[in-house]
Amino acid sequence: MTTAQTTPPTGDRATSRVRALLTGRLLSFRAEFARLAPALAAILLAVSLFLPYWSLVLHAPQYPGGLDATIFAGRLEGDVDEIDELNHYIGMMRLVEAARIERSIAPVALIVLIGLGITAALLRSRWAIVLAIPIVVFPVAFVADLYYWLNRAGHELDPHAPLSSSIRPFTPHLLGVGQVGQFSTTAQFEAGFYLSVLAALLVLVSIVLRLRERSA
Repeated sequence: MTTAQTTPPTGDRATSRVRALLTGRLLSFRAEFARLAPALAAILLAVSLFLPYWSLVLHAPQYPGGLDATIFAGRLEGDVDEIDELNHYIGMMRLVEAARIERSIAPVALIVLIGLGITAALLRSRWAIVLAIPIVVFPVAFVADLYYWLNRAGHELDPHAPLSSSIRPFTPHLLGVGQVGQFSTTAQFEAGFYLSVLAALLVLVSIVLRLRERSA
């Protein structure tokens, strides 16, 4: 007794071939993206060098246009002198005194991160993952350091300042609307910071894809 062999319908065979082709292309795209993402992140970080990372605007009736201070990777811009004069009256440190070391090394640190991203894109070993990790850490470190200095500036008030008795220790807002004495403040992250976050996300996805590829 013979058993008849059934041949899959032509439509099913075509569907299987298309599915296999799409799966192969998807896997190839994932591998290529995982390799190139650190290089894309490096480009974003390079652009962020020229863009602001964070800004603070002080509003008061005597300053209709407001006073602003903007942080770039390695410098401060805006009405820094005017804000420092006002800070003097309540005993806050001058803006230029905060995060001096960080501002001096930030451009070099970004250049190093750019180099790490490019190197990670060229490597196919586990070192590619290790070299890319600092890019993920960078925006987190920026926020943590910024909060540290805001907290320190608002708590280390000079008790001998002319208006020291009019204000209690506080932490200026990292994001959003706040109040400092008679001033309302608006703080926000800027384009440079968001580019660094996007760079970190690209690298994070790359790391996950590489780890999955190695464990497959």
